[in-house]
Amino acid sequence: MKHRTPPVLTPQELAIMKVVWDRHQATVRDVYEAIRESRPIAYTTILTMMRILEEKGHLRKTVGTGERAHVYRPATPRQQAVGTLVRDFLDRVFDGAPDALLLHLAKDNRLTAAQRRIVEQLLAREKNDG
Repeated sequence: MKHRTPPVLTPQELAIMKVVWDRHQATVRDVYEAIRESRPIAYTTILTMMRILEEKGHLRKTVGTGERAHVYRPATPRQQAVGTLVRDFLDRVFDGAPDALLLHLAKDNRLTAAQRRIVEQLLAREKNDG
């Protein structure tokens, strides 16, 4: 069976996944309470979104113990989801060219001197490894 990469996360799905990744597991109530701290949202919206995330393959649901509701765990590692988001962003905004993104960040003074050094070190390491 071929491994299928789950679809790119929407902004609301990403917010939910961040809560689950940070906690390693969460109920709908856990996610609802966490997101509600920063913005108003309905419990039923979180419930629906978490079901969608499960259908898309980003979350796995198990039955909680005792009186606990269903417990959701990440099915997609954070790094994999971030990589998919970055590739999607590069493709949509910069036609797949990472150098265009780096140039934009450098021209827009978004990179500090320390960050520029890190990029240079990463590029040098990649050159030596490749």
